[in-house]
Amino acid sequence: MSELDDIDSAILDILVKDARTPYTAIARKVGLSEAGVRKRIDRLVKMGVIRRFTIEVGRPAVVKAITLITAETSADTSEVSRAVRSVNGVEKVYEVTGVYDVVAVISSSNISEVNRCIDELRRVKGVRSTNTMMVLREW
Repeated sequence: MSELDDIDSAILDILVKDARTPYTAIARKVGLSEAGVRKRIDRLVKMGVIRRFTIEVGRPAVVKAITLITAETSADTSEVSRAVRSVNGVEKVYEVTGVYDVVAVISSSNISEVNRCIDELRRVKGVRSTNTMMVLREW
């Protein structure tokens, strides 16, 4: 993968904030033509720097939690992660370094569903312990 320059970084910053930003608006902000922005974005996609364009859905009264998971020492962390990902209500899963092995981001419409999800995570084969934090505010 070739190096990204300051313009590539500026384009990425704009798209991260709003993936629907028109190429013409990006062009004005970074000092390129619309065609130049289009070519750069196409190149970033081909390079794998931009993997997908997606949306973030804002639902009223969404309850979120972050569950830190310690796997059994004999467990395959990838298998634990796949099982965690299959639990209804788990939005994202990360394998991490440090005290914990897996992080699960839970999203639901109410606290009862979050509790159900946490209980299910605790029953996943290979999970030794969990530590859950409720999200109070998202920025």
